Amino acid sequence: MEVMQRMDERIKRLRNVIEKLGSVVVAYSGGVDSTLLLKVCLDTLGRENVLAVTAVSPLYPVEEVETARTLAEELGAKHLLIETEEMNDERFIKNTPQRCYYCKLELFTKLFAIAKAHGLRFVVDGSNADDASDYRPGMQAGCELGVISPLKEANLRKADIRELSRMLGLPTWNKPTMACLASRFPYYYEITDEELRMVAEGERFLRGIGLTQVRLRHHGYLARIEILPNEFSLLMADGVREMVVERLRSIGYIWVTLDLRGYQSGSFNEMLLKGKAET
Repeated sequence: MEVMQRMDERIKRLRNVIEKLGSVVVAYSGGVDSTLLLKVCLDTLGRENVLAVTAVSPLYPVEEVETARTLAEELGAKHLLIETEEMNDERFIKNTPQRCYYCKLELFTKLFAIAKAHGLRFVVDGSNADDASDYRPGMQAGCELGVISPLKEANLRKADIRELSRMLGLPTWNKPTMACLASRFPYYYEITDEELRMVAEGERFLRGIGLTQVRLRHHGYLARIEILPNEFSLLMADGVREMVVERLRSIGYIWVTLDLRGYQSGSFNEMLLKGKAET
């Protein structure tokens, strides 16, 4: 009962934040955070005052874009797919620690133009209260342009978002976290369409053998696999290890490694903490 009461208070707080906005464009990826945000926006503001927009680019696996399209349809939301052009921006391709700033600047600039064209007042995204503890320069772009983050304003953490999503019957409540494929590259390693394709294809294969939380960190011809430690045994099972090596080598890798620490969100940010990359 206490948990239910606490969750009721938090969803009420989120609705209060959203209600004041009146009408919104939702930056919608189909992930845990943005799906809860879209659901509550629809319930609070009504379908006519909400437009979900999903970016399409080499940075996002096609299956993730299709999932976003399907979920938006199931929620009854108006939904647009738009192409973003961060891969035409040299500042992004150079992959400095400010990479995410330029990516989000491209996305949010397009979303504000869409909001204006559709007569919607605000652009909102799924940043949450936990995001402040990580290095996320993309949030700076959002702040500069005036993006609203209702989940963060309502002080909802990832665990809260998953629990509220479960209570609301959203299929994303236990979905593994996902980030754009650029996060698989060490800082200052120039990002190319072909190497993004390698990462996307490799991760698709790894999820296909039953692994859940997967990151294929790209170090040129070396693939460094990050998965949950309790799934190491699956990867190393008889025949599976050989199959993984063969498949990743066919994609273009020469060396295939397993990171013994397991999955680490934003693991390349450790380069910044250890002074291996300039900010």
